[in-house]
Amino acid sequence: MANLRYPVLMVHGMGFRDRKHLCYWGRIPRALEELGCNIYFGNQDSNGSTEDNALFLSKRIEQIVKENNIDKFNVIAHSKGGLDMRYAISTLGMNKYVATLTTIDTPHNGSLTVDKLMRFPNFLIKIGCFFSDIWFRILGDKKPNTYKVISAFKTPVAEKFNHENPDDPNIYYQSFSFVCKKVTSDMFLWISNLIVRHVDGENDGLLTPRDVRWTNFRGIYRSVSNRGISHCDVVDMRRRPLSKKKGDGVSDIVDFYKDVVNELAEMGY
Repeated sequence: MANLRYPVLMVHGMGFRDRKHLCYWGRIPRALEELGCNIYFGNQDSNGSTEDNALFLSKRIEQIVKENNIDKFNVIAHSKGGLDMRYAISTLGMNKYVATLTTIDTPHNGSLTVDKLMRFPNFLIKIGCFFSDIWFRILGDKKPNTYKVISAFKTPVAEKFNHENPDDPNIYYQSFSFVCKKVTSDMFLWISNLIVRHVDGENDGLLTPRDVRWTNFRGIYRSVSNRGISHCDVVDMRRRPLSKKKGDGVSDIVDFYKDVVNELAEMGY
């Protein structure tokens, strides 16, 4: 189906970059292209601050608009990418180029777990962030700033961010939440899942529905199987369906994205 009026700009979250041969979004871009969508990528730093990444995205958007004679975008953003785009829209004037913003597991409201973790001695946190920045520079980041990134996930900081970056009334916003069904659902996130579950309940391995709920919240999505859907699963990290089962829930994350763009197309975007 599809037949979107505007192309799709996919904006990744933290910890990974858009790469030609190892796409952050797995099978999803190709599936959307098969529906006739024109796909572009944000290409911002993995662990850049929201402000720095938003500035990069603004320049990237203006470049794409100029080179391809594009009017506006349907933006699909995962995790911190949603914050990067909200800043670009509300503070850097990119609202004129955005028709819709779909955020998936984006920590709009900060994290109660991060609030608690940031009570650890500050010098230890900064040491860990320093080595993290070295690693992300090796991977290609120009301005990694892990300490500022994780500090932005504190709930008071998120509240201030939301006040300073309100929604644009001319843009359609929607937000989605995913959750794991078990602590062991994702081998890469089971420790963080356990910690977040202890502090604030069910989560996707990193964030709870409370953290990501924003304008036009579409609800909590679960998988057909007992595994659930983790923060990594939602961008198809495993490059395969979540389950062979069909039924009440998501069996292949690619189908979720197809539904998103089909619905946007029906709405005239």
